[in-house]
Amino acid sequence: MKQALERIGTRGLRKLDPEVAHGLALKALHTPLASLPGPVTSPRLRTTLAGMDLPNPVGLAAGFDKNATAIAPLSRAGFGWIEVGAATPLPQPGNPKPRLFRLTEDAAAINRFGFNNDGMEAIAARLAKRPKGVPVGLNLGANKDSANRAEDFARVLQHCAPHIDFATVNVSSPNTEKLRDLQGPMALAALLDGVMQVRGNIPVFLKIAPDLTDQDLADIAKVAEDARVAAIIATNTTLDRDGLRSPQAQEKGGLSGQPLFDKSTRVLAKLHKLTNVPLIGVGGIASAEQAYAKIKAGASAVQLYTGLVYGGLSLAARIAEGVDAQLEKDGHQSVTDAVGSETETWL
Repeated sequence: MKQALERIGTRGLRKLDPEVAHGLALKALHTPLASLPGPVTSPRLRTTLAGMDLPNPVGLAAGFDKNATAIAPLSRAGFGWIEVGAATPLPQPGNPKPRLFRLTEDAAAINRFGFNNDGMEAIAARLAKRPKGVPVGLNLGANKDSANRAEDFARVLQHCAPHIDFATVNVSSPNTEKLRDLQGPMALAALLDGVMQVRGNIPVFLKIAPDLTDQDLADIAKVAEDARVAAIIATNTTLDRDGLRSPQAQEKGGLSGQPLFDKSTRVLAKLHKLTNVPLIGVGGIASAEQAYAKIKAGASAVQLYTGLVYGGLSLAARIAEGVDAQLEKDGHQSVTDAVGSETETWL
């Protein structure tokens, strides 16, 4: 019954302005209509990532719950772990609207939000009240007009650290001017050094763009290893527009969803060859088969976001259950057994 209602609700939301629909979807999580099956787990699905125990490897990517307003219901939605944010030191409105575009023909989205959020103080206060359960982390961002963006990441982490299980350094959003410049080896090493100095026991992840050369990836892998980053998230959204059919395909911003799947999975596989740092596969996951393909390409865990726009919130539980079935079919005792088992397919 709930899944039928969800399908009707998801179709209805897709008729509204995308940003309005997203706000309503967050509010709907707090109603009895939300599909909240509780933890989805099994001996095969249980895994660890950066020392965190995950009931399953399917995570929620940053951006869905920017301001940490829906952690309690999201913790019961079937995800094995959750990332909120991005948070910046000071609140900021982000870029002018419209800034989110639904590319239905491509099962994709383009956003140019520009790190709109309530700021680290409001977000930390909400994180402090979150329920215990699945691990929750925070995506760290920098204010648009900051005089020292690298310092912003460390400030947010220092302020929010008591209330999170991991933090992500996000230097890969295409919507804050010159932010991606921080992916260069020297700038990235300096930024990570500042963050690592204040992290305490919090694992730090690094989120990278898909629009990188092989040399860029080699440089980033080395910097990540030297900085003792706990995991690399591959990848954020792309600036590439090849092969899109939707009328809004040329809107400025980062593209997510189905068109990103192959590109982001290739980056993931290349990184798996370059480094022993654990990898998190993101980009274009809308089915258990795609999540499992990321794992076999080298991901220790995965995240999704845009797939929820088209598949509804119950997609997380369906993917986790589907991955469990795929692991059983292939004779794997655990997620770990499958990680990187088919990397060569993507190279």
